[in-house]
Amino acid sequence: MKLLLDTHTFLWFIAGNPNLSSNARSLIEDVTNDKFVSPASLWEIAIKFSLGRLPLSAPFDVLIPEQMSINGFELLPMEIEHIAAVATLPHHHRDPFDRLLAAQSLVEQMPVVGIDTAFDAYGVNRLW
Repeated sequence: MKLLLDTHTFLWFIAGNPNLSSNARSLIEDVTNDKFVSPASLWEIAIKFSLGRLPLSAPFDVLIPEQMSINGFELLPMEIEHIAAVATLPHHHRDPFDRLLAAQSLVEQMPVVGIDTAFDAYGVNRLW
């Protein structure tokens, strides 16, 4: 199964945070699943880190590539059709990063692994 990790899910997984549900952890640890991270999530992390609102255990440019590699996460390319889908989404969610994740999930027909119930309003298949 292909999975798109929400920003919190990605961060909680790499940090071993207990807020990550056991089901989400199992889905991510299942080697038969293809796990994707959106550039929108990495951009959100970079912004929050640069503002001092998100501490990281290592510099962004070291931590993120390392975690992507050791966990077998793939970067989901941001395509024009993903961005175009954002333009047609209803405004259930004001967060531009989550709106792009919802659009990518819908276009790619890939469930989002995340706790944020705002994805549900878009008809996104959300696993938690």
